[in-house]
Amino acid sequence: MVQGTVQVTHGGSSRWRRRSGEYPTLTAALAVAGDGDVLSIAPGTYRENLVLHHAVTLRGPEDGSGSVRIAPLDGVALTLRASAVVQDLHLEGQDRAAPALLVEDGSPELTDLRVSTHSAAGIEVRGPGARPLVRRCTVENPAGVGIAVLDGGGGVFEECEVVASGQTGFSVRGGGRPRLERCRIHHSTGAGIAVTGEGSGLEALGCEVYEVRGAGVQIAARAAARLTDCAVHRTSADGVTLDTDAVLTLAGCDIHDIPENAIDLRSRSVLTLSRTSVRRFGRNGLSVWDPGTRVDAESCEIHDSTGDYPAVWVSDGATASLDSCRVHDVPDALFVLDRGSAVEVTDSDLSQVRNTAVSVSDGATARLDDCRVREAATGAWFRDHGSGGTLAGCTIDAVQTGVIVTKGADPVLEDCTVTSPAEAGFYVSAGGRGTFTACRVTDSSGFGFHVLDGCRTTLTRCHTERCARGGYEFPEDGPVVEECTGDGSGPRQAAQAAPGGGFTGAQAGVRTVTAARNPAAQPAPAAQPSVPRPADPGRATASETAARASGAVLGQLDGLVGLDSVKREVRALTDMIEVGRRRQLAGLKAASVRRHLVFTGSPGTGKTTVARLYGEILASLGVLERGHLVEVSRVDLVGEHIGSTAIRTQEAFERARGGVLFIDEAYALAPEDSGRDFGREAIDTLVKLMEDHRDAVVVIVAGYTAEMERFLTVNPGVASRFSRTIAFGDYGPGELLRIVEQQAEEHEYRLGEGTAEALLTYFTELPKGPAFGNGRTARQTFESMVERHAGRVAQLAEPSTDELTLLFPADLPTLPTPC
Repeated sequence: MVQGTVQVTHGGSSRWRRRSGEYPTLTAALAVAGDGDVLSIAPGTYRENLVLHHAVTLRGPEDGSGSVRIAPLDGVALTLRASAVVQDLHLEGQDRAAPALLVEDGSPELTDLRVSTHSAAGIEVRGPGARPLVRRCTVENPAGVGIAVLDGGGGVFEECEVVASGQTGFSVRGGGRPRLERCRIHHSTGAGIAVTGEGSGLEALGCEVYEVRGAGVQIAARAAARLTDCAVHRTSADGVTLDTDAVLTLAGCDIHDIPENAIDLRSRSVLTLSRTSVRRFGRNGLSVWDPGTRVDAESCEIHDSTGDYPAVWVSDGATASLDSCRVHDVPDALFVLDRGSAVEVTDSDLSQVRNTAVSVSDGATARLDDCRVREAATGAWFRDHGSGGTLAGCTIDAVQTGVIVTKGADPVLEDCTVTSPAEAGFYVSAGGRGTFTACRVTDSSGFGFHVLDGCRTTLTRCHTERCARGGYEFPEDGPVVEECTGDGSGPRQAAQAAPGGGFTGAQAGVRTVTAARNPAAQPAPAAQPSVPRPADPGRATASETAARASGAVLGQLDGLVGLDSVKREVRALTDMIEVGRRRQLAGLKAASVRRHLVFTGSPGTGKTTVARLYGEILASLGVLERGHLVEVSRVDLVGEHIGSTAIRTQEAFERARGGVLFIDEAYALAPEDSGRDFGREAIDTLVKLMEDHRDAVVVIVAGYTAEMERFLTVNPGVASRFSRTIAFGDYGPGELLRIVEQQAEEHEYRLGEGTAEALLTYFTELPKGPAFGNGRTARQTFESMVERHAGRVAQLAEPSTDELTLLFPADLPTLPTPC
């Protein structure tokens, strides 16, 4: 063992009895040192557990002659219980149950330390009296947490770096409240920053979190944080997550290059955003869920989505407010659904939106004041009964259709202008309602206002100009119309009606609109694809998938729980394709292999996951260009008007070009009592596209076994296109247990004694009715266990690590009562 000497320089006249001297060990030097003394440590390795009780200065050589390593075989390398000064040391630890450096009291100054360890934590600040100032320190701890501040601890961390932590990079819990300035946290296996528990808080200024195998920043369980001028990027999960009454403020931050949700909020959490950029995200830019959850954003920018999900998603009773914000280059800008959910948008720009700028459904509401919508397929779409809100002083320009109101939705629009729509300016169908006051349409390539029969709409003081097909189109007994005007352009412009009517024409001799008694025969706005509700975090996006070697993808397939017969089928199909490719390269004839598949089985059996992996395999073999997955259902393919279904189906097929088009519950395209249902048109269109572009897209249709057998008979070409059916069986109790075990391992929980047996019993006795979701049920069971565990552990004053991680049989949810 190499070890140097320690030079002690005593400070103060009270030390007259002792002279400065050299000591062979740090322990010996500390035994004689007191407040104000300086310990200069010679280069070497010291296998000692040091405890500082006095305000001494502990420093390594300043001349660069070598390093000082404090590296005990076990325990804490350095414990501080006083306002000491420590600088230029290299700390190491090997104890998985203890930190390498522990601050328990005082306000020590730690400068230029390197903590390279395999400990429970690199640096731990514990207790209300611990307030260190940590400058330019580096922590590397592949075995545990990088830096932990807990039990009321605090302190300031300046220009520090946490690299390659095996768990969370910077963890705050138990009422800890540190401040971070210009710190970097990267390459952690857990979250970059995690703040948990009531009273816990964190303030970060000019910090960066990146290359994290997990979420970038997690705030949970009544904790609070404020991040100013910080960046979060290149995570493997969500960028920023808030859960269970968490509170977070982001000011001047940049959240980018996130494969999942850039920011995700749940369970009454509150987020305040200002001057923040959210860009290049794979799912939602802002994902807001649950009653009481709220986002307030001011002067923010959300843009450049890499996936097929809305930029801002608000559901399940949550609310969001955007003021002076920009949302652009996204599939959909705002998507709000579920009764009680609401968005308020003021003085904001929504532009370059591939589908719908504002979509409102399932009883939600949206209010937009003085907003500008440009270059979107649809400006705003109020989709169904109970959905509504207000658009006031808004302008909508260069869209297919300005505003669509369908299925009993009832919005209020005041002083809104639609310019240059390719179809209608305002379009109301399928029993939609709506009140339009002082609204204008100019330069429409279709109608200005197009209202179909049966829609109870009110138009007051509206005006149209230069509308190619006419300013107004609706039945005589349709909307209530008062003081509406037009410039007389187009073949069907509204004019002065009989006494009691509501039109005044700009030109004499222009007649009142007559009802079009066959609404289906009238041109309708181009139908836009509905955006699917986001599934659990494991669901694949439709963004482009990076090609991987087929062996790696097959290895991931083999790693899925159960599905033995499915794995054999996919491998056999893959082998056929691979051998055929090699025969072609050798100049031989290759057998024709039908790549389109039918997946049958109950929900939650892994059909979507296998479809995604199948696309990756075909991309790795060069059969598909990209191998990405586009998942659709009936609502995405079937329109409400003649011709719109073919457009929707073609758009979905184009999005899947080079990859896999996965049609879930495909049998819904051909209901048994379909009559003149437009679903048959989707099937006919799909069959033709599969023939015309047979090498461009692989189509997989999925659903219940019996229903899919019927689906294959609805069109003579369907069965011939799908020559191979793969059946997905239900999971057994043992497989469901394995899924729970995987979930526990992924989220850093463990099953306590007897829990595995209790889960087996639970899954054996669980009713397997229509509501049984297989793998989804297993994941929901794990989530319920975590919630019950949290309710139990939250009552403990100082829970141990075991208490924080172990799940017991008591945490299992109650079995549902049979009907």
